[in-house]
Amino acid sequence: MVLPVGGAVGPVRTSASARVSLPCSPLAASAARRFVRAALADWAALEVPAADRVTDQVADEAVLLVSELVTNAVVHAGTAVEVSCALDVSDREGEPPSLVVEVTDHHPTRVVRGDPPDADEPPEYAGGHGLRLVAEIAESWGTTYRRATKSVWFQMAVAPTGPAAAGGMGSAFMDAAAAVDAVDAVDAANATAAGPDGGFGTGVVPEGLGPVGDGRKEAVEAVEIVAPAQGIVPVRRDPEWIQRGALSFLAEASDLLAGQFDEDMVTSLAGQLLVPRLADWCAIWLDSTSGPPRLARVWHASEGRIEGLRQVLEKEPPHVPAAVRGGAMEWPWPADPAAYGPGGAALACRLVAGGRALGTLLLGRAGLVRMPPEVVGLIEDFARRVALALASARRYTRQATISRVLQRGLLPSVIPRIPGVESAVVYEPTGEISAGGDFYDVFPAGDGRWCFVLGDVCGNGPEAAVVTGLVRPWLRLLAREGYGVGEVLDRLNQLLGEEAVEQAVEGAAEAVVAGVEAVGGPAGVVELVDGGLVGGAGLPAGGGVARFLSLLYGELEPLGDGLGVRCTLASAGHPLPLVLRPDGEVRTVAAPQILLGVVDDVSYESESFDLTPGETLLCVTDGVTEHRSGDRQFDDEDGLAAAFALCAGLSARQVAERVRRAVDEFAADPPDDDLAMLVLKVL
Repeated sequence: MVLPVGGAVGPVRTSASARVSLPCSPLAASAARRFVRAALADWAALEVPAADRVTDQVADEAVLLVSELVTNAVVHAGTAVEVSCALDVSDREGEPPSLVVEVTDHHPTRVVRGDPPDADEPPEYAGGHGLRLVAEIAESWGTTYRRATKSVWFQMAVAPTGPAAAGGMGSAFMDAAAAVDAVDAVDAANATAAGPDGGFGTGVVPEGLGPVGDGRKEAVEAVEIVAPAQGIVPVRRDPEWIQRGALSFLAEASDLLAGQFDEDMVTSLAGQLLVPRLADWCAIWLDSTSGPPRLARVWHASEGRIEGLRQVLEKEPPHVPAAVRGGAMEWPWPADPAAYGPGGAALACRLVAGGRALGTLLLGRAGLVRMPPEVVGLIEDFARRVALALASARRYTRQATISRVLQRGLLPSVIPRIPGVESAVVYEPTGEISAGGDFYDVFPAGDGRWCFVLGDVCGNGPEAAVVTGLVRPWLRLLAREGYGVGEVLDRLNQLLGEEAVEQAVEGAAEAVVAGVEAVGGPAGVVELVDGGLVGGAGLPAGGGVARFLSLLYGELEPLGDGLGVRCTLASAGHPLPLVLRPDGEVRTVAAPQILLGVVDDVSYESESFDLTPGETLLCVTDGVTEHRSGDRQFDDEDGLAAAFALCAGLSARQVAERVRRAVDEFAADPPDDDLAMLVLKVL
């Protein structure tokens, strides 16, 4: 190590020193922190003079300052960084030993950043308070410029001489040193930052420590993997400490995996949780019912090795025996060092949920002969959580697919063009995994008549989809048979009350649920919330008899060129439609009547009126009128009419967009009910 110039520390002798080279990478600061921690642990383990006097506070402050200096070098110099750490003992009597850390970059012309930037300073020089922090904490510090490099160093005094100095680490620090040997220090720094060759950064074995025998690293303490100490805090080996670390990791994993309903996202999160905490690399295969397993995710601590690792793994997928159900088994370390690393311990684990195998997890950690038993148990627990998340994601995907198929079959593929009338539709179901309860239709009824429908089935999911699937063709059939608007509603109400309809609704719902369970495995494996599968039986949300519906049904008959259309309509428990005149006046048409399917012996009345050129008819479901913002609803104080009045002169499409935007802007939260809107403007 090159001793700092101008440190005013007097004659010194270096008790121990270490150096590491780090690439210009966002991970360099993390690698530097680990390097300093490991160096201090090494010196304490080897009983280097004065190493046992490094206090917790000095170690933590040194780690903080080296992180700041390396970050400054990477951001402002933009070059590779060398970090050196030395423990110096002064020849002067009574002067305590000191810890000296130096950070060197290869951009000697770049200004050292310490003071706050000027307002008119170029952006490349903006930011940086690292040196101000160094000046506040370090006993002394300085900068050395050389022909090709620039070094910033700082010096910190350690505890006074004497055994077991107050505040020192003593035997507790020795425990930490025993857990991480000199080779671990270099590997930890190397595993954090990728080097130019795609491997890890190049580290130098601490000077003065001598060669490390091959037998020194047969295994790593489980506590260093499961519950590593933060900073230079002594490592505790007791089982309770290891259990705490494991529980903390599993709690974090459960929190991140919960609510992820995309299996590729689940595998991505699983890989990032494992690497580099428990493994240096990992891969996840997902089983397929129609082909070989799919390699869904590959992750490596060195990003430059991910693609090479993927190519090797695609040729060598693991085949775990069927007898290994959710347990981890040792796996041979692959032979290609360019992709995996020089050697280590690997584990393979089947991902099983509810007795159903969903995939395979393969992971490895370099430098080990075998994984510690505590780590193996932790990986098995983690794999079970990943499997449950995958099972949940697959059920969600299957239910969403069924709902999309149902939705496409329940709504018209296109809206026919009505002569002399411009039309626009807005349809937004609230959830992906439940078929919406709202529906619409526009169709010709013969003899120049055009019919339009906007309905809302009570409930959602399979039951609502079945009712929609029955109502739409019934409406078309009754209209084409020549029944008037009121008569169509009368007969539709009678049909909904028949027992056969109730049986069809319940039977179709059970068939859909059975189809989901057949694909996703036994019922009760997982629960889906927010409109998905709930409870152990896998019954769809929104259950119950969904035979009640609100409906707005009407007919349009052209009156002749330039005269408009005659509109006849009736509302059965539905929000009443609005008519907008060209001058901005808004009026309500039709009268409220009871829902369909509630009372058998009821007669529905229709209302007829003329729509002249330039007038616009707006029909909406309660997802628009009842959209909430706190205690208020969108249609309170005629909010819908007020928004509609601002649409005078707009086309049907523009009216639909304007009203939809008004609904969006009414509340910060999106609508919690299906939303449907039909706009008809006479040309």
